Amino acid sequence: QVHLVESGGGLVQAGGSLRLSCAASGSIISIDSMNWYRQPPGKQRELVATIAGASSTNYADSVKGRFIISRDNAKNTVYLQMNSLKPDDTAVYYCSARIMVPGIFVFQDYWGQGTQVTVSS
Repeated sequence: QVHLVESGGGLVQAGGSLRLSCAASGSIISIDSMNWYRQPPGKQRELVATIAGASSTNYADSVKGRFIISRDNAKNTVYLQMNSLKPDDTAVYYCSARIMVPGIFVFQDYWGQGTQVTVSS
């Protein structure tokens, strides 16, 4: 059984910063890519940032230069540092990861429960 648990969401004023964390726990052999998605109110879920390996990263155009994704492999944890936040960044933020578990020797996608980020103007 694998669990991903996000933390760090909350309410912040425009221009402020937040740091999200997502820790994976359980019987884990290996983690491939780790990702952050978000779902704004009334909209579809969208990919925000992804990190593969130690430092290969990609970002949605809307967050480039403002958000930084990083990971600590020893802790099975991915972070999202969000700076210069805008009201349009308001959303539920989800982490996901491609994880290999014992007995199923292929990578599968696992998701966290989400954390709310609200940016006030």
